Parts: sequence; C-alpha cells; structure tokens
Amino acid sequence: MQYAKNILETIGNTPLVRINKITSEIDALVLAKVETFNPGNSVKDRMALKMVEDAVADGRLKSGGTIIEGTSGNTGMGLALVAIVKGYKLICVIGDKQSKEKMDILRAVGAEVVVCPNDVEPEDPRSYYSVSKRLATETPNSWYVNQYDNPSNSLAHYEYTGPEIWKQTEGKITHFVVGVGTGGTISGVGKFLKEKNPNIKIWGVDTYGSVFKKYHETGIFDENEIYPYITEGIGEDILPKNVNFDVIDGFIKVTDKDGAVFTRKLAEEEGIFVGNSAGSAIKGVLQLKQHFKPDDVVVVLFHDHGSRYVGKIFNDDWMRNRGFLDEKAAVALDLVKNRIDKPLITAKTEELVSHAIERMRNHDISQIPVEDSNGFVGSVDESDLFRLYFEDKNIADKPIKEIMRTAFPIVKKDTSIDKISNLIDKNNKAVLVELDNGKYQIISKYDVISAIG
Repeated sequence: MQYAKNILETIGNTPLVRINKITSEIDALVLAKVETFNPGNSVKDRMALKMVEDAVADGRLKSGGTIIEGTSGNTGMGLALVAIVKGYKLICVIGDKQSKEKMDILRAVGAEVVVCPNDVEPEDPRSYYSVSKRLATETPNSWYVNQYDNPSNSLAHYEYTGPEIWKQTEGKITHFVVGVGTGGTISGVGKFLKEKNPNIKIWGVDTYGSVFKKYHETGIFDENEIYPYITEGIGEDILPKNVNFDVIDGFIKVTDKDGAVFTRKLAEEEGIFVGNSAGSAIKGVLQLKQHFKPDDVVVVLFHDHGSRYVGKIFNDDWMRNRGFLDEKAAVALDLVKNRIDKPLITAKTEELVSHAIERMRNHDISQIPVEDSNGFVGSVDESDLFRLYFEDKNIADKPIKEIMRTAFPIVKKDTSIDKISNLIDKNNKAVLVELDNGKYQIISKYDVISAIG
C-alpha cells in the first residue's frame, strides 16, 4: 500500500504548470511551481519542517516546548502542522494587514494568534518582530523561530525546492522568478541553481514600500523607501539575513494594484487559484519579458492558496474600495453602488450645529444634507463650519437652520457623471441622487474624482 505516515511526508514534489494565456506575449516557456499542493497550501511548509527538525536536533527546541514565530500567516500554518504531528505548542504573532482568513486558519489548527499593528517601525515594541522576541523570553521552554534570520529557511530550499525544479525542467531552466519576503526561497533555490549553471538568472519580485530593490542596486538601506503597502507575503522594511543578494541578479517592483489584478487573472484565465504574491510574481515575469528569448525556460514560484484572500483580493467591494477594479463609472448610480443599501446621514433643521459636527466625525464625512418635514431644505459642509467657528465660538450651540447653505441639487440615478461634475463647484459641494423606494444617497467631489482617476 502507498500512504504517508503523517501529513508532513506530503510536503514537496509540487507540480510545474505551464502558464498559457497570461503570458501569451512572451516567447519563452513560462512554468509555475505551484506550492499550494503542499499540505499547508504554501511554500512555507518546506522551511517550517526544516527549521523545527534542525532546532530539535541541536537542542534549541525541547520536548513539550512552545514554538513562537512572527508570521504573515503561511509560515504559521506550516509550523502548526509540524507542531501537531510532533507534539509542540505554537504561538503565532501576525500583522494586522494580513487577511482574516489567515488568522482564522491558524486558530483552526490550534495556534494561539497574537495580532500586532503593521504600520510601526520594526524596533517598536508593538511590532510583530518585537512582540515575538518578547514572548520568547517570557514563555518557559519556548523557542523563537525567527524565519528571517534562521539559516534553515534557505537551506530547506537549497536541499529540496531547487533540486525539484532542476529535475522537473531537466536542467533546462534559464530564469527563476519569485517574490521575496524572508528571502529563504530565492536564496536557497538561487544558490542551488547557480551551482548547477551559473548562467541561470535569478530575479526577485519586490513591492513598492519595500527596501530590497534599491538596496540590491546601490547598497543603500533607504528608509524613504519604506511606507505602507497592501501586497501580502513579499517585501520588507528590514534586511533579513536569509536574503543572499549575491545569488540574485536583479529585482523588479510590482504595484499593489497589479499584484491584486493579476492574482485574479490567474484564477480567471489559467484556473490557478493562488494568493496575492503569485499575482505579483506573474506580473513581474511580464515586466521582465525583454530579458527572455524563445528557447528560455522561465520558472515562477506561486507561494500560497487563494482561499486565504477570499475576503480581500477576491472580494469585489474590497478591490473597488482601493481602486483596483477597472470599472468605468458612467452615471450617478455607479458612484454610490458600494453604499446603496446604507442609510443617508442627514441632519434636521432644529438640531444644533454640534450634532452635525459629531455626525461628521463619527461617519468620517464632509457634507450633510439638512431636512425638515417637507424634505431636503439645506446642507452643511465642514469647511463652512470651520470658518464659522473662528467667527463665532458659540456656533456649536446654534440651530443648524441658522448656518446651513442651500440644499444640494437632486439628480436621477441615470444622470451622467459629466452633468454631476458640472453641478459641483465651490458653492455647492455635493449632489443627492434619487434611488428606488424614495431613498437618496450623496455624491461628493471625492466620489467624482475617484471615478475619473
């Protein structure tokens, strides 16, 4: 009988799959190393197992101990599988920009999950780097994995992933393209492939807001390169020891939008349901197409599974709210369809100005229509309130009817955006659109700019 003794024995030997439609403009053969076939649905299973086994072998991790790691989710999943099979506890420290699905999955496999803010400096005591280290010092019989600097990370890919790719391509691979986060995959695979054939080109995919590309090209760690980004799984604001820049020929940066859009394209056009970094990786391949010749064999690695991004990349509202869907708004209804079922925030003529101010603050809005028993009779704008406050400090205690502007114009839901833009000017900051069932929504200057941007 053929069977695995436990789930860990199914790690590795993932397939190479040809990419057809998305890369039709590239003459070379493009093959994807689809790491979702690992039991934890990501490439991180490989190094999770290797790091634990090495730590047990040299005594860093003892029987019944607790594994502690800062993770974007996938390493945590790999560690969770190892912890279950080998009998360890696991604490995963994760950044709050990671998808809810990743956090739920980690809890489902028995991990304790600690969530930390992403948009803080690595040295900040709230960062998931700092929290991981602190928990490791406070928790008895624990071991801090530190995948960023742990040499077993890249060694796993040197010993297994690289040889798999070499064997599967019969040594014909000419380019390896992969997103870079901890650096273990690109460094381990790159080192192995370069030893087999120094002419193989190793390309890292980076994201805007990350330091890798500029550091590789200039040797300068530029903190001005660091800013928040949405793409998950690649990019860093630190230089992990696992990143071996000597085996990397170059980096290519991919935008958040392109990474998200091409993640969906992989599902829609290739039937490959993978995660955010895979979209960035395949877009990176397209951006590198001038480097490929007809006889080249390009291998791109897809890190993880699309199920971990259902609430983000594969959610139209999430994509639309970030301007990642190329939808052309044409009429008023297009501008408000994201909030068509939400109530319109209004104020009454007899309410105090302070009530309008509080409502604006609570709902993060800049304009409010004013109504009485007969309908809409006025409007309030934050810029007016700001100006009036400095003229009269008691303005907050006055009725809204004493300071309100004229009512916003009302348009039909099929009114063109051009006509709406003509109605919005310095004296009139918004319009109201009449929907079905006597409901209304507000269209601001920001809505119009977002639609035409």
